[in-house]
Amino acid sequence: MSCSLGFQSQLISSSSSSKIPCVSVPTTTTTTTNRSSFLTYHRLPNTFPALKSTSSTSKRTASTRCFAALSPELKTTLDKVVTSHKVILFMKGTKDFPQCGFSNTVVSILKAVNVPFETVNILENEILRSGLKEYSQWPTFPQLYIDGEFFGGCDITIDAYKSGELQELLEKASLS
Repeated sequence: MSCSLGFQSQLISSSSSSKIPCVSVPTTTTTTTNRSSFLTYHRLPNTFPALKSTSSTSKRTASTRCFAALSPELKTTLDKVVTSHKVILFMKGTKDFPQCGFSNTVVSILKAVNVPFETVNILENEILRSGLKEYSQWPTFPQLYIDGEFFGGCDITIDAYKSGELQELLEKASLS
C-alpha cells in the first residue's frame, strides 16, 4: 500500500480512500512555489499525522521556521514509526528510485543482506527532514534505524557491513 499525505487544511486522503483529520502544528513554510508539499511513503499507511502548512515565496522564512521543526507531535510520531518497524530508512527518494548516491548505497547494502525494510522519502517534506535531523542528532541523510534505534548514515552502514556488524545486528533484530 502506498500513501500520500498532503498538507491540506482539513483532511488527508490515502489510497484506501479513508480520511484522517489533520493535526495542527506551529505554522511552517515548506515551499517557495506556493504549491502544497506531499510526503510519500510505502506500506506505512496512516503513520504520519498531517502537518498544517502555509506557503510563502520567502526562502528565509522557510529556513527560519523549519529550524525548530521537532514539535512534540512530530517526535511522538517518529517514535512510533521507528519502533513499529524492524528496519526503516529515511532517505532521499525511494528504495526503487533513490535520488542520492548515499541513499542508493544504503539501499543496495540492505538489499544485499536480503533484509525486509521500509523507506520514507524525506525530500518531499521539509518539516520531516528538519525534524529528523534534530530527532537523531545526525545532520545528514540517509538515516537508518534498526529495532527502534538510530544506527547511522551511509559511512557507518558501509563500515558495519564490511565488518559483519550490520549483518549480526539485523539478524538479532529479525529474531526479536
